[in-house]
Formats: sequence, structure tokens, C-alpha cells
Amino acid sequence: MGIKIAIVAGMLIACLSGVFYWYYNDTQARIATLRENNAKLEVAVNTAESSLDLVKSEMAKVGELNKELQKSLQKSEAYGDDLRNKLQQLDLVQDALKDAAKLEGKMNGATANVWRDIMRDSGDTSEYALPKWLQQTREGSSSGNSGTESTDTTSSQTEASPAN
Repeated sequence: MGIKIAIVAGMLIACLSGVFYWYYNDTQARIATLRENNAKLEVAVNTAESSLDLVKSEMAKVGELNKELQKSLQKSEAYGDDLRNKLQQLDLVQDALKDAAKLEGKMNGATANVWRDIMRDSGDTSEYALPKWLQQTREGSSSGNSGTESTDTTSSQTEASPAN
């Protein structure tokens, strides 16, 4: 009977050892999988946090740019209102009937200034002289078609060239 108890106890210890061995190996495999998953999650969290920081900084930049655009829009609207008011005060038909050449010179000079401003605002820093057909200065010219070019487009010093 003692041998039977010893054999049963040995088998019981062997079974328990096998179960413990299986449990230990299974637990270690789960721990390894969980470590790998944890490392992946940490990388994902770090990536998400850096992306969130980037989005926040970009939103701050967009906000600043939006404020600048709003200011520019307000300036443009004020300038447009100013131009509308000036045009309402002018009687272009009467001016054209009085002195068409003078009005043409004023209009061409103002148009040239607007185009220069557009070129400057779009990043072109070159200065362009007025074309000879557009305007001539009154000083230094013996006739209406000959003279030196001028970049000054104020109406008091310019006149329109005759159409060829």
C-alpha cells in the first residue's frame, strides 16, 4: 500500500509539474506578446502626440495668417470704397469732352501705376519704364511723339501720345 501511495503521489506530482510547466510557458508567451503590443502602443501614442502638437502649431499659424488676411481684406475693402467715392465725385464724360488727351494721359498713367503695384505685390521687384506709346514727359521734348521716358505717372506732368 505504501508503494501505491508513493506511485500515486509521484504521478500527482508529475501531473502538477506538467500543468505548472504548461502554465509557466503559456504565461511567458502572453507576457512577451503583451510587451510587444505595449511597445507598439507606445510608438502609436508618441506618433499621435507629435501629430497633435504639429496640428496645434499649424492651427496657430493658420490663425495668424487668417488675421493677416482679414486685415488685408479690410484694407482692400477700404481702398475699394475710397475708389468708389472718388469715381462718384468725377465726371469723366465732362472731362473727356474738355480735354480728351489729358484725360487719356491720366487714365494711362493711373493704369500703369496699378499694374506696377500688382507686379510689386506679386513679388516682382523690377522697375519697368513706361512704354513710349503710353506717356511722354512734356519737359525735354520738341514734339508730342519725342521725349524721354518717365516712370512718373502723375497727371500734372504727363500727356497721352497720339494714336498711330
